[in-house]
Amino acid sequence: MRAMSGDDVLKAVDGCLAALGPVAGRDWEGVRAAGLEWSCRETVEHIAGDLIAYAGQLAGRPQDSYVPFEIRLDDGTDNAGLLDVVRATGALLDAAVRATPPHVRAFHPYPFRSADRQGFAAMGVAEVVLHTHDVTRALGVEYTPEDGLAEAVLGWLFPHVQPGPAAWPTLLWATGRGELPGRAPVTEWRWRNNLVIPAERIDLVGLRPVVARDIRLGGDGGLDWIEGGPYEGTREAAGFLVKAYEGGVHRPEFGVFALVRKEDGRAVGGIGFHSAPDEDGRVEIGYDLVEGARGQGYITEAVRALADWALARDDVHALFATVERENTASQAVLGRAGFTRVSEEDGSGAELAYELRR
Repeated sequence: MRAMSGDDVLKAVDGCLAALGPVAGRDWEGVRAAGLEWSCRETVEHIAGDLIAYAGQLAGRPQDSYVPFEIRLDDGTDNAGLLDVVRATGALLDAAVRATPPHVRAFHPYPFRSADRQGFAAMGVAEVVLHTHDVTRALGVEYTPEDGLAEAVLGWLFPHVQPGPAAWPTLLWATGRGELPGRAPVTEWRWRNNLVIPAERIDLVGLRPVVARDIRLGGDGGLDWIEGGPYEGTREAAGFLVKAYEGGVHRPEFGVFALVRKEDGRAVGGIGFHSAPDEDGRVEIGYDLVEGARGQGYITEAVRALADWALARDDVHALFATVERENTASQAVLGRAGFTRVSEEDGSGAELAYELRR
């Protein structure tokens, strides 16, 4: 699995410095960065500002806003000095990523108001490589980020974007910076950190496509599972998520979630949607638990949390689930979560259907 790390931030920064260092003696203030309203100088200052801001979020861990500070350069700082600031702020973000536990999240506004350490690392890399592109294009300098960085950014921040034949052109297209054969131009865009839905004892942690792919292939997705996990249902669901992503129809908020205990950060199961809601606002859910976590109420808690989140949306009017007739434990879970049996009573069919309406 290609996880995002502080090393990726440093690689991105090194590539930026290698491209811009040789032209630090040129006028950056009088040249507008390609596609932006900022000058090349302002764009590089923005890179440094974002790197230190992301480091501050991970260090301060605010949940509702940015840490209230800004970076300010000393009067008379030249372009070479500005690049030293980029190097320093990149190192600070690298250190913050390394020091932050995997389950910790801090505020970021889009789209679900939080990000984890890998999300902040990915955002830092994105800011560096994309804005380095903007500056080098304006200055007539050749630049391509190090192999693997664009692919990692797409996998961690653009789960809604169908992969293209090459990662760097796809990332440029996805951020309105280029064309991609067979796809319409992008005029508005946002990246997407993964969704986490809190419950009482567990968090429902949305799986990014790169994580889902690793789980489907027999890995752990970078999660600390209790013995026996992930269970077969979670692996199968992860495979469906990957197919949707590769087909360009994945909606991250209606994906698959790992159930992670708050007390120790260990994953105990999975839950998620089979697809996005249909035209009537109905959506099917499924779930499973590692055997060692059963009988402790985790799934009931997870189903309630997922149902509350989904039914609070305008595009969801009903949830339904199907359960094998002999699986009385799962039927009891749905009953405790407020679902009503809607299948016929004649005993036909191998499964029973349950529904929960708004």
